[in-house]
Amino acid sequence: MTEQLRSHRNGSYSNGLETLGAWLLALLWISPLLYAFWAAFHPSEYAVNFELFAPITLNNFGEALSQAPFLQYGLNTFLLVTMLLASQLVICTLAAYAFARYQFAGHNIAFSLVLVQLMITPEILIVENYSTLADLSLVDTITGIGLPYMASAFGIFLLRQAFKSTPKELEEAARLEGCGMFGVLWRVYVPLAKPTYLAYGLVSISHHWNNFLWPLIVSNSVETRPLTVGLGVFGAPESGVDWSIVSAATLLSVAPLMIAFLLFQRQFIQSFMHSGIK
Repeated sequence: MTEQLRSHRNGSYSNGLETLGAWLLALLWISPLLYAFWAAFHPSEYAVNFELFAPITLNNFGEALSQAPFLQYGLNTFLLVTMLLASQLVICTLAAYAFARYQFAGHNIAFSLVLVQLMITPEILIVENYSTLADLSLVDTITGIGLPYMASAFGIFLLRQAFKSTPKELEEAARLEGCGMFGVLWRVYVPLAKPTYLAYGLVSISHHWNNFLWPLIVSNSVETRPLTVGLGVFGAPESGVDWSIVSAATLLSVAPLMIAFLLFQRQFIQSFMHSGIK
């Protein structure tokens, strides 16, 4: 009995430490966002002066929108992530289906090359990608920003794993009903992989919404800059820094993703659990 009590106490103590550590990490992670909320809704003189009864204002958002074309930046970002997600879903679906269900010459070598791409960071290819875009006259275009990312090795790998877990009996039944190759893909594999599609879509959108370095290099005008680059230019020290207005602009940039997460939080978590992404 004594050993059991001691073991129970040690377990409770360990769980308490884990909970405390989780809370501390969560507070550390969310602290920049909490500061941005505070500064965005208070006058500049209260940006670093935390008074409980400080006046609340929305003027910072109006100032941010008047000083920089954030609506245009937001439209550019929306067009970019929509174009990329659509192209990635089509290309990754076709490639994953081929790798999962067909054997062809060089099958293993081709898939190994796809996996090798997962170990190559995009920054290594910046010079070559920029040179290619210059040859194609796609520098300073939304298409040029998205072109290197229209196919995703991670998406191909993820969907291939989902397709390989689909029972072949369902495919055979669909073929008996008269479905061809694309009919089987659309009616059997795609519906069963919806959690994986949703999880990958979230990863893709969040990554390209927040991508900074490559869009910074390729975009040179207001008509093509995404939110991250526009926010970087807006918050440059050379133009003077008003932390309340910069915080308001930051909230305008991250608001779509935050709202989407709050509205679809349950679906987000379930999609990651079903897809196996850790």
